[in-house]
Amino acid sequence: MWCNILVEGAKPYVRFKSVAFCLSLGLVSACGPTGGLGHSGLSNPQNAPPAADGRRDAQDGLEVGHRLMAAGEYELALKAYLRAASEQGINADVLSAIGSADLKLERLGQAEQVLRRALEIEPNFVPALNNLGVVLMEQGKYGEAKLIFQQAFALDSGETDSIRENLRLAIARLEAPVYGDPEQPEEPVFQLLRQDEGESVVLTEL
Repeated sequence: MWCNILVEGAKPYVRFKSVAFCLSLGLVSACGPTGGLGHSGLSNPQNAPPAADGRRDAQDGLEVGHRLMAAGEYELALKAYLRAASEQGINADVLSAIGSADLKLERLGQAEQVLRRALEIEPNFVPALNNLGVVLMEQGKYGEAKLIFQQAFALDSGETDSIRENLRLAIARLEAPVYGDPEQPEEPVFQLLRQDEGESVVLTEL
């Protein structure tokens, strides 16, 4: 269920900031139009449905968001990720997903801020590092992007081809103005990652 503070917001990111603020204070407890958590609307409490499994719902929200991202439905994916955040709370996995959706929606400043927040929570979270590197590349911050990709590559022990390719593209883009590489593609394709059973897998391409 969504809190009123989410429903009334005009922009997804504004809504997210409000949720993050409330979650940080432990105030997200009165959800729905009635303001009561778990209110069934039934006169007999015995007929009330069983309580929802918040962790399962949050995982469902992430999975739904991932499928929507793959389908190119970035606004809907962002809403699914925000639902996961409201149900599960703020963690590096959820924030990395939200930042990726913001990136696809070309909200680069918001994406960078959210991904950096994910890394504050979990500094070695490889998908967030990789996706932050992609955001930095999109902003023309090639030097920092290269360092971020190198960090992700080292933490991943070079096991993920997508990170290796992103690092290669970042190095090529960084060196192209110096050496004038004629083979450097104008629009390199970077890959966003997500976490799946302890492994980094491709979320989508940029």
